[in-house]
Amino acid sequence: MSVTYRFEDVWTVPHPVDDVAAVLLDLEHYPDWWPQVLAVASLGPDDARVLCRSALPYTLDLVLHAEHRAPPLLETSVSGDLVGMVRWRLSETGEGSTRMEFEQEVEVGGALALASYVARPLLRWNHQRMMAGCLGGLRERLAGTGSCVETIARRSAPGTRSGGSSC
Repeated sequence: MSVTYRFEDVWTVPHPVDDVAAVLLDLEHYPDWWPQVLAVASLGPDDARVLCRSALPYTLDLVLHAEHRAPPLLETSVSGDLVGMVRWRLSETGEGSTRMEFEQEVEVGGALALASYVARPLLRWNHQRMMAGCLGGLRERLAGTGSCVETIARRSAPGTRSGGSSC
């Protein structure tokens, strides 16, 4: 048994496409600026294990595989607790700003699939909180105001990266 979720959003940030793409492609440093990303472990040049937790009390364990890394399209396949795809389409809007079109389609199984029948609105809200953290952290990072969050103990796990060299 599985349940499919589809999420879409459009954001605009006042930074060039290349700068936005550079931050999005640098998975290893997501814990530095995206509060809900707890840890990232490189599994090779195109693969990473990511632990993330939003407002609800469960942590997703995901394996990401880069499918396409050249702007305007950034695409990643997802496996683990979620199975599917994540896409960013980046385009210049003028004056150095970037339009970011986000698309995610994933299937959940097990307990999350069962919970979806009664708690689907709550799970969608949880995803919205996760993406709000992404947008806020991304804007700060691009503006050069983002700083490392001192939550090393919370993020610690064997074989994971708990903050970037910029700390």
